[in-house]
Amino acid sequence: MSDSERPGPERAADPRDPPDAATRLAPGPEHVAGEGEAAPAPRRWWGRHPWVAPVLPLLIYSVLGGLEPSPGQSGGRAIGLAIPYKAYPLVYTLKIGLTLAAIALVLPGYPRPLRRPSMTALAVGLVGVVVWVGLWRLALDRWLLGFVGLAGPAEKLASLAARPAFNPFSEMGDGRALAWAFLAVRFAGLVAIVPLIEEFFLRGFLMPLVVADDWSSVPFGRVNAAAIAVSLIIPALAHPAEMLPAIAWFGMGTWLMVKTRNFWDCVAAHAVTNLLLGVYVVTAGQTSPEVWNLW
Repeated sequence: MSDSERPGPERAADPRDPPDAATRLAPGPEHVAGEGEAAPAPRRWWGRHPWVAPVLPLLIYSVLGGLEPSPGQSGGRAIGLAIPYKAYPLVYTLKIGLTLAAIALVLPGYPRPLRRPSMTALAVGLVGVVVWVGLWRLALDRWLLGFVGLAGPAEKLASLAARPAFNPFSEMGDGRALAWAFLAVRFAGLVAIVPLIEEFFLRGFLMPLVVADDWSSVPFGRVNAAAIAVSLIIPALAHPAEMLPAIAWFGMGTWLMVKTRNFWDCVAAHAVTNLLLGVYVVTAGQTSPEVWNLW
Protein backbone atom coordinates (compact mmCIF):
# COMPACT_ATOMS: atom_id res chain seq x y z
CA MET A 1 0.00 0.00 0.00
CA SER A 2 1.39 3.38 -0.98
CA ASP A 3 1.59 6.26 1.47
CA SER A 4 -1.24 8.00 -0.35
CA GLU A 5 -3.45 4.96 0.22
CA ARG A 6 -2.75 4.64 3.93
CA PRO A 7 -5.56 5.84 6.16
CA GLY A 8 -4.79 9.03 8.09
CA PRO A 9 -4.72 9.17 11.86
CA GLU A 10 -8.08 9.05 13.57
CA ARG A 11 -9.43 12.31 15.00
CA ALA A 12 -8.73 12.61 18.69
CA ALA A 13 -11.83 12.20 20.76
CA ASP A 14 -13.29 15.38 22.17
CA PRO A 15 -13.80 14.80 25.92
CA ARG A 16 -16.97 16.88 25.70
CA ASP A 17 -18.51 14.46 23.19
CA PRO A 18 -20.99 11.83 24.40
CA PRO A 19 -19.74 8.26 24.79
CA ASP A 20 -21.11 7.12 21.42
CA ALA A 21 -22.50 8.59 18.24
CA ALA A 22 -25.95 7.22 19.00
CA THR A 23 -26.46 9.91 21.59
CA ARG A 24 -26.58 12.60 18.94
CA LEU A 25 -30.06 14.03 18.71
CA ALA A 26 -30.48 13.67 14.97
CA PRO A 27 -28.75 11.93 12.05
CA GLY A 28 -25.59 13.63 10.91
CA PRO A 29 -24.69 14.73 7.39
CA GLU A 30 -25.61 12.31 4.66
CA HIS A 31 -22.77 10.20 3.27
CA VAL A 32 -21.86 11.00 -0.33
CA ALA A 33 -20.91 7.96 -2.37
CA GLY A 34 -17.38 8.00 -3.78
CA GLU A 35 -16.20 6.57 -7.07
CA GLY A 36 -16.97 2.89 -7.24
CA GLU A 37 -19.35 3.01 -4.28
CA ALA A 38 -23.03 2.28 -4.48
CA ALA A 39 -25.25 5.30 -3.88
CA PRO A 40 -26.61 5.35 -0.32
CA ALA A 41 -30.29 4.77 0.26
CA PRO A 42 -32.36 7.97 0.41
CA ARG A 43 -32.54 9.41 3.90
CA ARG A 44 -35.82 9.15 5.71
CA TRP A 45 -37.81 12.31 6.45
CA TRP A 46 -36.42 12.60 10.00
CA GLY A 47 -32.94 12.79 8.53
CA ARG A 48 -33.91 15.40 5.95
CA HIS A 49 -36.01 17.49 8.36
CA PRO A 50 -34.68 16.80 11.89
CA TRP A 51 -36.54 19.80 13.37
CA VAL A 52 -39.92 18.11 12.91
CA ALA A 53 -39.42 15.55 15.69
CA PRO A 54 -38.74 18.03 18.53
CA VAL A 55 -41.18 20.68 17.28
CA LEU A 56 -44.35 18.93 16.08
CA PRO A 57 -45.55 17.23 19.31
CA LEU A 58 -45.02 20.35 21.44
CA LEU A 59 -46.66 22.52 18.78
CA ILE A 60 -49.80 20.36 18.78
CA TYR A 61 -49.81 20.21 22.57
CA SER A 62 -49.50 24.00 22.86
CA VAL A 63 -52.08 24.83 20.19
CA LEU A 64 -54.67 22.54 21.72
CA GLY A 65 -53.74 23.87 25.16
CA GLY A 66 -54.94 27.23 23.91
CA LEU A 67 -58.44 25.77 23.72
CA GLU A 68 -58.54 24.82 27.38
CA PRO A 69 -60.92 26.77 29.62
CA SER A 70 -59.87 28.14 32.99
CA PRO A 71 -61.91 29.31 35.99
CA GLY A 72 -64.09 32.20 34.89
CA GLN A 73 -62.86 32.06 31.31
CA SER A 74 -64.22 29.88 28.53
CA GLY A 75 -61.83 28.08 26.22
CA GLY A 76 -61.12 28.71 22.56
CA ARG A 77 -62.14 32.36 22.60
CA ALA A 78 -59.34 33.28 20.20
CA ILE A 79 -61.09 31.31 17.44
CA GLY A 80 -64.65 32.19 18.39
CA LEU A 81 -65.41 29.21 20.63
CA ALA A 82 -66.87 29.25 24.13
CA ILE A 83 -65.79 25.95 25.66
CA PRO A 84 -67.21 25.66 29.20
CA TYR A 85 -64.99 24.90 32.17
CA LYS A 86 -66.65 21.54 32.79
CA ALA A 87 -65.51 20.42 29.34
CA TYR A 88 -61.85 20.74 30.34
CA PRO A 89 -61.38 16.95 30.77
CA LEU A 90 -62.57 16.36 27.21
CA VAL A 91 -60.29 19.04 25.79
CA TYR A 92 -57.31 17.78 27.79
CA THR A 93 -57.92 14.15 26.76
CA LEU A 94 -58.13 15.21 23.11
CA LYS A 95 -54.89 17.17 23.51
CA ILE A 96 -53.06 14.18 24.98
CA GLY A 97 -54.44 11.82 22.33
CA LEU A 98 -53.34 14.00 19.42
CA THR A 99 -49.97 14.69 21.04
CA LEU A 100 -49.42 10.95 21.42
CA ALA A 101 -50.27 10.51 17.74
CA ALA A 102 -47.70 13.19 16.86
CA ILE A 103 -45.06 11.47 19.02
CA ALA A 104 -45.77 8.15 17.28
CA LEU A 105 -45.41 9.86 13.90
CA VAL A 106 -42.00 11.36 14.69
CA LEU A 107 -40.73 8.60 16.99
CA PRO A 108 -37.88 7.57 14.65
CA GLY A 109 -36.43 11.04 15.15
CA TYR A 110 -36.18 10.74 18.93
CA PRO A 111 -32.78 10.20 20.60
CA ARG A 112 -31.53 6.63 20.64
CA PRO A 113 -30.63 4.38 22.31
CA LEU A 114 -33.00 4.52 25.25
CA ARG A 115 -30.46 4.80 28.07
CA ARG A 116 -31.24 3.93 31.67
CA PRO A 117 -31.67 7.03 33.88
CA SER A 118 -29.00 7.55 36.51
CA MET A 119 -29.46 7.97 40.23
CA THR A 120 -28.37 11.58 39.76
CA ALA A 121 -31.41 12.15 37.56
CA LEU A 122 -33.74 10.70 40.17
CA ALA A 123 -32.11 12.88 42.84
CA VAL A 124 -32.59 16.00 40.70
CA GLY A 125 -36.24 15.06 40.28
CA LEU A 126 -36.72 14.65 44.03
CA VAL A 127 -34.96 17.88 44.93
CA GLY A 128 -36.67 19.64 42.06
CA VAL A 129 -40.19 19.22 43.40
CA VAL A 130 -39.14 20.61 46.79
CA VAL A 131 -37.53 23.60 45.10
CA TRP A 132 -40.54 24.22 42.85
CA VAL A 133 -43.16 24.03 45.58
CA GLY A 134 -41.01 25.91 48.09
CA LEU A 135 -40.32 28.84 45.78
CA TRP A 136 -43.97 28.91 44.68
CA ARG A 137 -45.06 29.09 48.30
CA LEU A 138 -42.63 31.91 49.05
CA ALA A 139 -43.80 33.88 45.97
CA LEU A 140 -40.35 35.46 45.69
CA ASP A 141 -40.69 35.96 41.95
CA ARG A 142 -43.68 38.25 42.43
CA TRP A 143 -41.75 40.29 45.00
CA LEU A 144 -38.71 40.55 42.74
CA LEU A 145 -40.78 41.57 39.71
CA GLY A 146 -42.52 44.18 41.81
CA PHE A 147 -39.18 45.45 43.07
CA VAL A 148 -37.93 46.07 39.51
CA GLY A 149 -41.23 47.53 38.37
CA LEU A 150 -42.35 44.59 36.21
CA ALA A 151 -45.22 43.34 38.37
CA GLY A 152 -47.89 44.69 36.00
CA PRO A 153 -46.57 43.09 32.79
CA ALA A 154 -45.87 39.85 34.64
CA GLU A 155 -49.43 39.66 36.00
CA LYS A 156 -50.79 40.34 32.52
CA LEU A 157 -48.68 37.54 31.08
CA ALA A 158 -49.74 35.20 33.89
CA SER A 159 -53.42 35.97 33.24
CA LEU A 160 -53.00 35.18 29.55
CA ALA A 161 -51.39 31.85 30.45
CA ALA A 162 -53.64 30.99 33.41
CA ARG A 163 -53.61 27.33 34.36
CA PRO A 164 -56.92 25.45 34.26
CA ALA A 165 -56.54 24.54 37.97
CA PHE A 166 -59.16 21.84 37.43
CA ASN A 167 -60.15 19.89 40.54
CA PRO A 168 -61.95 16.77 39.30
CA PHE A 169 -63.30 15.94 42.75
CA SER A 170 -65.26 19.17 43.00
CA GLU A 171 -66.10 19.50 39.32
CA MET A 172 -66.90 15.85 38.57
CA GLY A 173 -67.98 14.56 41.96
CA ASP A 174 -65.80 13.40 44.85
CA GLY A 175 -65.05 9.69 44.61
CA ARG A 176 -66.69 9.24 41.24
CA ALA A 177 -65.02 6.78 38.87
CA LEU A 178 -65.04 9.43 36.16
CA ALA A 179 -62.94 11.77 38.30
CA TRP A 180 -60.34 9.07 38.90
CA ALA A 181 -60.36 8.12 35.22
CA PHE A 182 -59.59 11.71 34.30
CA LEU A 183 -56.83 11.85 36.92
CA ALA A 184 -55.24 8.84 35.20
CA VAL A 185 -55.22 10.74 31.90
CA ARG A 186 -53.99 13.89 33.62
CA PHE A 187 -51.09 12.06 35.25
CA ALA A 188 -50.21 10.34 31.97
CA GLY A 189 -49.86 13.73 30.35
CA LEU A 190 -48.04 15.22 33.32
CA VAL A 191 -45.53 12.41 33.83
CA ALA A 192 -45.07 10.72 30.44
CA ILE A 193 -45.92 13.26 27.73
CA VAL A 194 -44.87 16.69 29.03
CA PRO A 195 -41.33 15.75 30.16
CA LEU A 196 -40.62 14.03 26.86
CA ILE A 197 -41.81 16.76 24.50
CA GLU A 198 -40.59 19.71 26.57
CA GLU A 199 -37.10 18.29 27.13
CA PHE A 200 -36.69 17.31 23.48
CA PHE A 201 -37.81 20.74 22.26
CA LEU A 202 -35.67 22.67 24.73
CA ARG A 203 -32.53 20.54 25.00
CA GLY A 204 -32.70 18.73 21.68
CA PHE A 205 -33.61 21.70 19.47
CA LEU A 206 -33.51 25.22 20.96
CA MET A 207 -30.27 24.87 22.91
CA PRO A 208 -28.28 23.21 20.10
CA LEU A 209 -29.72 25.81 17.71
CA VAL A 210 -27.72 28.54 19.46
CA VAL A 211 -24.60 26.38 19.77
CA ALA A 212 -23.99 25.70 16.06
CA ASP A 213 -25.60 26.31 12.67
CA ASP A 214 -25.65 22.56 12.08
CA TRP A 215 -27.58 22.09 15.32
CA SER A 216 -28.60 18.48 14.66
CA SER A 217 -24.95 17.37 14.80
CA VAL A 218 -24.29 18.97 18.21
CA PRO A 219 -23.67 16.20 20.78
CA PHE A 220 -26.14 16.22 23.62
CA GLY A 221 -24.69 18.02 26.62
CA ARG A 222 -22.52 20.48 24.71
CA VAL A 223 -23.61 24.01 25.63
CA ASN A 224 -22.42 27.59 25.53
CA ALA A 225 -23.51 30.73 27.37
CA ALA A 226 -26.33 31.40 24.90
CA ALA A 227 -27.68 27.87 25.29
CA ILE A 228 -27.66 28.17 29.08
CA ALA A 229 -29.53 31.47 28.81
CA VAL A 230 -32.12 29.87 26.52
CA SER A 231 -32.57 27.01 29.00
CA LEU A 232 -33.58 29.53 31.68
CA ILE A 233 -35.44 32.25 29.77
CA ILE A 234 -37.77 30.06 27.70
CA PRO A 235 -39.06 28.02 30.70
CA ALA A 236 -39.55 31.24 32.69
CA LEU A 237 -41.70 32.71 29.91
CA ALA A 238 -43.61 29.43 29.59
CA HIS A 239 -44.41 29.48 33.33
CA PRO A 240 -45.28 33.15 33.96
CA ALA A 241 -46.97 32.44 37.29
CA GLU A 242 -43.92 30.48 38.52
CA MET A 243 -40.96 32.20 36.87
CA LEU A 244 -38.47 31.73 39.70
CA PRO A 245 -39.35 28.05 40.29
CA ALA A 246 -39.02 27.46 36.54
CA ILE A 247 -35.61 29.15 36.37
CA ALA A 248 -34.36 27.17 39.37
CA TRP A 249 -35.69 23.83 38.16
CA PHE A 250 -34.57 24.13 34.55
CA GLY A 251 -31.21 25.39 35.73
CA MET A 252 -30.85 22.13 37.63
CA GLY A 253 -31.91 20.30 34.49
CA THR A 254 -29.19 22.02 32.47
CA TRP A 255 -26.61 21.09 35.10
CA LEU A 256 -27.80 17.47 34.80
CA MET A 257 -27.64 17.67 31.01
CA VAL A 258 -24.00 18.79 31.07
CA LYS A 259 -23.00 16.36 33.82
CA THR A 260 -24.42 13.10 32.45
CA ARG A 261 -24.93 13.95 28.74
CA ASN A 262 -27.89 11.60 28.76
CA PHE A 263 -31.10 12.95 27.23
CA TRP A 264 -33.15 10.36 29.09
CA ASP A 265 -31.74 11.55 32.41
CA CYS A 266 -33.34 14.94 31.75
CA VAL A 267 -36.66 13.30 30.84
CA ALA A 268 -36.54 11.10 33.94
CA ALA A 269 -35.77 14.01 36.29
CA HIS A 270 -38.62 16.02 34.77
CA ALA A 271 -40.98 13.04 35.08
CA VAL A 272 -40.11 12.44 38.75
CA THR A 273 -40.68 16.09 39.62
CA ASN A 274 -43.99 16.18 37.75
CA LEU A 275 -45.18 12.94 39.34
CA LEU A 276 -44.46 14.17 42.85
CA LEU A 277 -45.89 17.58 42.05
CA GLY A 278 -49.10 15.94 40.84
CA VAL A 279 -49.34 13.84 44.00
CA TYR A 280 -48.81 16.98 46.07
CA VAL A 281 -51.55 18.84 44.20
CA VAL A 282 -54.10 16.05 44.56
CA THR A 283 -53.40 15.47 48.26
CA ALA A 284 -52.76 19.01 49.52
CA GLY A 285 -55.48 20.38 47.27
CA GLN A 286 -58.12 18.72 49.43
CA THR A 287 -57.47 21.24 52.20
CA SER A 288 -55.70 24.04 50.30
CA PRO A 289 -57.66 24.82 47.11
CA GLU A 290 -55.01 27.27 45.86
CA VAL A 291 -52.66 24.33 45.29
CA TRP A 292 -54.70 23.33 42.25
CA ASN A 293 -53.22 26.40 40.54
CA LEU A 294 -50.02 24.40 40.16
CA TRP A 295 -51.74 22.53 37.33
